Amino acid sequence: MIPNPIRKVLSSMHAHRVRALLMGGQACVFYGAAEFSRDTDFVILAEAGNLTLLRRVLAELQAEPIAVPPFELKHLQHGHAIHFRCQHPDAFRMRVDIMSKMRGVPVFSRLWKRRTSLKLPDGTACELLSLPDLVRAKKTQRDKDWPMIRRLVEAHYFQNQARATAAQIRFWLQELRTPELLIETARLHPGACRRLVSKRPLLAHAARGDTGPLAGALQAEESAERAEDRHYWMTLRAELEKLRHAK
Repeated sequence: MIPNPIRKVLSSMHAHRVRALLMGGQACVFYGAAEFSRDTDFVILAEAGNLTLLRRVLAELQAEPIAVPPFELKHLQHGHAIHFRCQHPDAFRMRVDIMSKMRGVPVFSRLWKRRTSLKLPDGTACELLSLPDLVRAKKTQRDKDWPMIRRLVEAHYFQNQARATAAQIRFWLQELRTPELLIETARLHPGACRRLVSKRPLLAHAARGDTGPLAGALQAEESAERAEDRHYWMTLRAELEKLRHAK
């Protein structure tokens, strides 16, 4: 059951034709890797016309910015998140966070083209970030994101392993974080594994069934992603501090 406040936000986005894709914890729920979240996170098309539509949604939700930066196109284009709090009775106190640019994630036009479209039982339409793009977006420095990546990919594996497509097999080989499942996938699909070793060298350990070295390589891979994310946010955090002082 999707709580009413989230349905209200989603239905408003759809009614006003905002180009926005649900991501974050709520998207994880839809993909079968449940995560409790009080926020509704979107990646949006950062263009003036789409922001006009979004402003209508925010007015309907009685949503106001709750932190820096202010709701301006330039901040979205630079990679900042903008945070709002809804006061509408049907979405009371629901936080809505929007972004348009994320580290390691393609531009919005590509995200939109490969999005996942769902319809809830009550008829509410929902456009989600695709699962591969959601996994990429969650490769951050935050501790909570890495177990969620593991659960997302595992859930997708168990849902589709009986009739896997070539694209799904590539996705698992590139993103699985469970040594045993990665070894199993490499064993079942050796050709695909060999073709991807140059992109993900730790697959060589998976192909040999070396659980210990594979686990260590997965940890090193995670540590490298966390370090890249910290570096990416250093400049953005400095900008936020300047905005806070100015405010």
